[in-house]
Amino acid sequence: MQLGVIGLGRMGGNIVRRLHRAGHSCVVFDANPKAVADLAAIGATPATSLADLAAKLDQRPRAAWVMLPAGAATETAIAELGGHFDSGDILIDGGNSNFKDDVRRAAFLAQKGVRYLDVGTSGGVWGLERGFCLMIGGDRAAFEFLDPIFAALAPGIGDIPRTHDREGHDPRAEQGYLHCGPSGAGHFVKMIHNGIEYGMMQAMAEGFDILQGRASAKLPADQRYDLNTADIAEVWRRGSVVVSWLLDLSAQALARDGKLETFSGHVEDSGEGRWTIDSAVEQGTPAEVLAASLFVRFRSRQDHTFAEKMLSAMRLGFGGHVEAPKKG
Repeated sequence: MQLGVIGLGRMGGNIVRRLHRAGHSCVVFDANPKAVADLAAIGATPATSLADLAAKLDQRPRAAWVMLPAGAATETAIAELGGHFDSGDILIDGGNSNFKDDVRRAAFLAQKGVRYLDVGTSGGVWGLERGFCLMIGGDRAAFEFLDPIFAALAPGIGDIPRTHDREGHDPRAEQGYLHCGPSGAGHFVKMIHNGIEYGMMQAMAEGFDILQGRASAKLPADQRYDLNTADIAEVWRRGSVVVSWLLDLSAQALARDGKLETFSGHVEDSGEGRWTIDSAVEQGTPAEVLAASLFVRFRSRQDHTFAEKMLSAMRLGFGGHVEAPKKG
């Protein structure tokens, strides 16, 4: 199949590369000419503008995937592409937009007959090799048409044990992609995923903080332990109930630098955590752990603990998120 891809950063570029490996063709555009040239070198068709990209999509219906930061950049790209697309064509937002924006965009594009999909995309900088977990909302027929694209991007079953008693459920979920519901549902599910991620990261970071602090001179001498957190993270990876990718990333970071001295502990939040709490308030759903993990990120910008350095290390590991430069 043919797909236009706009935004060739950490994830957008790897989406193109993974599709290329699977035999699909891509027309690509980015404000950075080098990013376009790098992908043209492996066989992608370069475009010099959104209008040029739309013109070079020669399969019908046309489909384009926008992989830009949430907000003005995504709004502008979708609005312009919508102007170039015809009835039946498909526009995808694969970034981290607010699900309420998806509902609005889908209604606007539908006036012209352009179909819209919101795709919550998880996988970070590892998506090229591991695959991307895709949570998809919007027009069901458009989803079905693009099934080969989603299947190529998703991880597949791999070596993860299959879940018992799944008869009657959508088999594509265990492949790593799922149509979650109407417009906005994909990004809503991804938003909650990221809120949960905040809580899981915070619990792990605080645990390592307690381990690291057990050598404190404030404690009785016979109750102090100079613990090797790198080795503890590694032994937990082998059969413990907290086994996870986040633990893998923690173990890697601690093996390189047991004190995490290369991190300041300044931890950003990318929006989804806030929106998750907003939704919890709207619904009247308690979310104490998720709210607390968000507020810790706010506090991290004032003073830093070992726990916040752990959070920074994990974010660098799975998403390539680099700490903001120190002020002053």
